[in-house]
Amino acid sequence: MHAGADADSLDEAARDFLAARPQLFGVAYRVLGSTVEAEDILQETWVRWQNADRTHIVEPTAFLTTVTARLAINLAQSARARRESYVGSWLPEPINTGTDPQVGAERAEALELAVLFLLEKLNPMERAAYVLREAFNYPYAQIAGILETSEVNARQLVSRGRKHLAAERREPVSTTDHRRLLEVFLAAAQRGDLAALEKVLAADVVSYTDGGGLRGASRIPVVGRLHVSKYLVAFAPRFWPRSQVRWVEANGRPAVVVSSGGDAVALLCVDVSAEGIDRIMWVMNPAKLSPYLASLSS
Repeated sequence: MHAGADADSLDEAARDFLAARPQLFGVAYRVLGSTVEAEDILQETWVRWQNADRTHIVEPTAFLTTVTARLAINLAQSARARRESYVGSWLPEPINTGTDPQVGAERAEALELAVLFLLEKLNPMERAAYVLREAFNYPYAQIAGILETSEVNARQLVSRGRKHLAAERREPVSTTDHRRLLEVFLAAAQRGDLAALEKVLAADVVSYTDGGGLRGASRIPVVGRLHVSKYLVAFAPRFWPRSQVRWVEANGRPAVVVSSGGDAVALLCVDVSAEGIDRIMWVMNPAKLSPYLASLSS
């Protein structure tokens, strides 16, 4: 009888966990900018859920979200030190949003690669508060409970996140305009056409390459319309003639997988406003590229 009851209880626990899983992953991924780290957090959340006294837990999803958010904050604090010693620019791990456009959230907020990149500049508490509010529409009182802070402070944390993004990022364009500009940019980059590149780039454009120490990947960001254009023109003859491109979706926006000799070498993502292309993000680190490519074929 007892063993059967335990099994029933564990089945129920598994059902509750699986029902909440998309949301839990959505929270962890947005706070950490890493699919691999988010999956680690979910493993730990599941272990804690199995070992918890579940008899008095009325809302499993609320309990699980609290555990996930707190674990993600702790990991983000230690990740910060690791990222300071990261070779070259650190970019978030891209995610295939083709199957779940909002990645477990009520809204597709805090999901674009550029936003995750900018959220990295906030402290983990600010990031978690912003994510819970903007993507999951949690009431401030509940955010305060999850983060073990006051409601007033929860509001301030979210407000700081909003201000930071507003200061760092212009209003993005529609998906159609985004794709159109990326197409023009790609054609100009492939031709090494300086004038055409200068037309589509914002004056203060920045190009980031995340190679994770990969040979040949630029380790410092390239800044400004002229510098970025010249940089793209300089490597065009070496890079593009042997390359194939495939249009994909990454983090809710059109993106391009660039392959050479049948092997994917980069995921090209851009952030676009009315000013033109503001950020160019080349994800080349194989550890970040491989999980994304695997998700495309699954």
